[in-house]
Amino acid sequence: MKKKVKKQKKYGLVGKNISYSFSKKHFTNKFQTLHYDNCEYLNFDIPSIKHFPKIFSETKGIKGLNVTIPYKEEIIPYLDSLSKNAKKIGSVNTIVVSKKKKLKGYNTDFYGFKKSLKPLLKSNHTKALILGTGGASKGVAFALKKLNIEYDFVSRNPDEFQISYDEIDAAIFEEYTIIINTTPVGTFPDVDVCPNLDYNLFTKKHIAYDLVYNPEETMFLKKAKEQGATTKNGYEMLLFQAEKSWEIWHKK
Repeated sequence: MKKKVKKQKKYGLVGKNISYSFSKKHFTNKFQTLHYDNCEYLNFDIPSIKHFPKIFSETKGIKGLNVTIPYKEEIIPYLDSLSKNAKKIGSVNTIVVSKKKKLKGYNTDFYGFKKSLKPLLKSNHTKALILGTGGASKGVAFALKKLNIEYDFVSRNPDEFQISYDEIDAAIFEEYTIIINTTPVGTFPDVDVCPNLDYNLFTKKHIAYDLVYNPEETMFLKKAKEQGATTKNGYEMLLFQAEKSWEIWHKK
């Protein structure tokens, strides 16, 4: 009797300039460890979101995708539906491909961020500044809302509801004791740059959280740590959101 051949299942990451990415290594190791011999994880590095449909025409057997900067918001018009949370957040980092080739978007960033931040929180951590206004910032904001932490966005080009970097002074640092970098500033290879802040304003009461994980300690984290702040990079968040993606891809 012939042994049934398992269908090849493909997963992958959609993004731009993603050769450094955590996801491919993480899932490839997972497949090897758990003997998922019919599963493969690929990087789909595309120069523009317009190239997204080509991924499916050129690659057979795609069951699920992750999405990273800069396409977490731009991807939405290409999807057939969104989960309730992804719809509220307005950002997608996980896609499920159904048997009928329908694409549904989810957001697991907020779950990963919330789970990784929670153990650091103390009673004085009631307000947060979110540096950046891109797709990643939206998942962070949703998680903070779930944790009952007030927040404001900081932007280089602020609208009337946002704070500019120039406005951040000692009084604001006194009020906002969680500072979260959701921008790619400081990512390898540009390791000597950091968001434009007065790092002398950080104290032992502050949490400095950087979604960047390569390098392990960004200049943002290093400077905040020198002033006594509690620091954390985005690696654990990535692990948690990746495992949540895997759960979503395999839920019955």
